[in-house]
Amino acid sequence: MEIPWTRIEQPAAGPEAIVMSSMFELKTPWRAAAFLMYAMRLWRQTRRSPGILGVSLRAQPLKGTFRTLSAWTDEQALASFARTDPHAAALNRIRPWTKSSTFRFWSVPVGELTAGTFSPAELWADGVARVAAAEPDGGSPATAPREP
Repeated sequence: MEIPWTRIEQPAAGPEAIVMSSMFELKTPWRAAAFLMYAMRLWRQTRRSPGILGVSLRAQPLKGTFRTLSAWTDEQALASFARTDPHAAALNRIRPWTKSSTFRFWSVPVGELTAGTFSPAELWADGVARVAAAEPDGGSPATAPREP
C-alpha cells in the first residue's frame, strides 16, 4: 500500500529542505493494523504541520514494515512536528511494538522538490538506499546525524 507523494506549498521556504526517510519493522505483523491506523493519523497531522513540503507513506502490513518519506522547510519544523501530539503520544504507544526503527536525514535544494521534473520515485529510491545503508535504530529526529 502506498500513499503517493503529496506536495504542500510553502511560499516562505528557504533554499534548502530537510528530507527524512524512515523505516519501522514490527516485532510481529499482528500489530500492523493498529500501527497502520496510527500511521494514517500521523500522515494527516503531517500534511497540516507548519513547514511540511511533502510527505508519502509506504506500508507492507503483512511483513510488518512501514516507511515514511517527508521534506521540511528546516530542522525546527521537523522537530516541532515530532514533539507535537498526536505524533508524540503515538510514539510512546507504538515504540514497544517495533523491532527496529531507522531514520535518515539529508538536505536537498527546495527547487528540486518543486520543479516540474521532480520525481518522487527518485527521492524514494534515495531514501530507501540511505535507510538500507544505516544501522537499525540509527537515530531519532532529535539525535540523528545529518548526511551530505
